[in-house]
Amino acid sequence: MGFKTPLYEKHLREHARMVDFAGWDMPIQYVGVIEEHHAVRKDAGMFDVSHMLTVDIIGRDAKAFIQYLLANDINKLAKGKAMYSCMLNQEAGIVDDLIAYYFEDDFIRLVINAGNRTSDVKWIKKHGISFAIEIKLRDDLAIIAIQGPQSREKTNQILKDLATEEVKNLKPFAMYKKGEWMIARTGYTGEDGYEISMPHTEALAFWDALKQQGVQPCGLAARDTLRLEAGMNLYSQDMDESTTPVESALMWTVSLSGERDFIGKKALLSKKDKINEKLVGLVLLDRGVLRHDQKVLIANSDKTGIITSGTFSPTLGESIALARIPADAEEVFVEIRNKKIPAKIVQFPFVRKGEKVYKECQKNLVTH
Repeated sequence: MGFKTPLYEKHLREHARMVDFAGWDMPIQYVGVIEEHHAVRKDAGMFDVSHMLTVDIIGRDAKAFIQYLLANDINKLAKGKAMYSCMLNQEAGIVDDLIAYYFEDDFIRLVINAGNRTSDVKWIKKHGISFAIEIKLRDDLAIIAIQGPQSREKTNQILKDLATEEVKNLKPFAMYKKGEWMIARTGYTGEDGYEISMPHTEALAFWDALKQQGVQPCGLAARDTLRLEAGMNLYSQDMDESTTPVESALMWTVSLSGERDFIGKKALLSKKDKINEKLVGLVLLDRGVLRHDQKVLIANSDKTGIITSGTFSPTLGESIALARIPADAEEVFVEIRNKKIPAKIVQFPFVRKGEKVYKECQKNLVTH
């Protein structure tokens, strides 16, 4: 038996198919991956993401610590805004990717991946020891993500006293906090929506209220197809400590300007022009489904690449993938059941607002 979120019994009562995910018993689907996927692209779906860990950094040196801990620069943000960033090790490998929420100079919130919670907390505590901060693990909070073109409107109808004009007018990557509730206009699907933190004890009633508004419960399988269509990396597949932001197409999340030092900066500066691989999008040109760990063959070369994430795209009706391939690759095939299937290299994301947006890559184009 794994760890359980506050909504575990609810998932069972709604006949969700449960799986182990990073040590947590989580719903992988309710009514079906395709139906849940389309609900998010066309209307509104909700995900229990309470397995992710909220970490509050509190104290006089909170901002200074985050500037050192993360590759992105929180000094670029106004209060009440959030940013996506990576934590790097000394060799510029990616320890984890996360979102940082900047409330005050002495209060910054991090939300980290479930699979990395133990190692991340150890890493944060190790590097925070010389800063005047308190590191507070918020296992008392649940998180529900509501995503889709109708998600904010439906959610605002049940937020009661929290649905102020300030919430209704939130800009992307902004948030509002009242008591222990935090409404953030962020997500992992490529659609508009909220990620909302709340006390464990209030999660069930909120979930039920969302369902009454017609918000479709969704599992991890639909979350994966949605994030891949949106060209969003998944830790441990598309990146890990063996890869830097350069070959993971994440240099847009790194701030190298100015004199600010951060963990891994020196190594990243020395490596950023010497990387021989890149992360690209692939679209299969024949029948088949692209899957994680399939080999990518490079035309007229003995070099190879690897599919890091792959799926059949419900929105596009095509098989798509993220793949790490040699930087000079131009024509590729994917090895599927001992057959060479041609694929085209494209610039991701694949889908935005329910529409195809990917473009075929020109020679030597590096995607970011």
